[in-house]
Amino acid sequence: MVFGKIEYLNLLPFHVFMKRFTKSSQQSMSMQYYRGVPAKTNQKFISRKVDAAFISSIRAKGQKHVNLGIVAKKEVLSVLVIPHEKDVSDTESETSNVLAKILNIQGEVLIGDKALRYYLQNKPHTDLAKTWSEKYKLPFVFALLCYHKEKTLYKKIEKNFLKRRVKIPRYILDEASKRTKVSHHDILNYLKHISYDVDKKAKKGLDKFYKEAKKVQK
Repeated sequence: MVFGKIEYLNLLPFHVFMKRFTKSSQQSMSMQYYRGVPAKTNQKFISRKVDAAFISSIRAKGQKHVNLGIVAKKEVLSVLVIPHEKDVSDTESETSNVLAKILNIQGEVLIGDKALRYYLQNKPHTDLAKTWSEKYKLPFVFALLCYHKEKTLYKKIEKNFLKRRVKIPRYILDEASKRTKVSHHDILNYLKHISYDVDKKAKKGLDKFYKEAKKVQK
């Protein structure tokens, strides 16, 4: 079984959980990982070279998924549009590029850890999730945990992950901080802005996104 692993900080708690989950289940022998940015992981999943992954919302429509995702209730800090004389998409993203068009925000789209580093420098930017929340009064769902098979397994992962708060070990924080050049404090503060529960309100936000995406993709 191949799981698409996106190394962004927003999924750090999930990766910690999965490390423990696979060790305590039969999946430890069968789970392999494909590492890539969201846009490439989307492609691998759609071509069935990856069995499950957090798939960008724009590509997750119509796919099998559990109620687990990457959700921003308000601001997210790592999905930004920064000043630029032209509209520039982020090649690592698909959903965020569409979101910028929906919100009619001009500039360069920046996502992931590089966007978080930019935010931490207090440079001019627009937080797309915050703008979405202010306009529609709904959370924004950036990705959904999608799968091709093994529904029972992923429902189990959903249930177990959502029912407890994942504590990130110091050594993993050290590794993440070294890799991303973001301090422990800033990583933990950032993660407070991320939710993983695709609840009723998040689903309303997702439906609204799909409706608005149709208009800008015509």
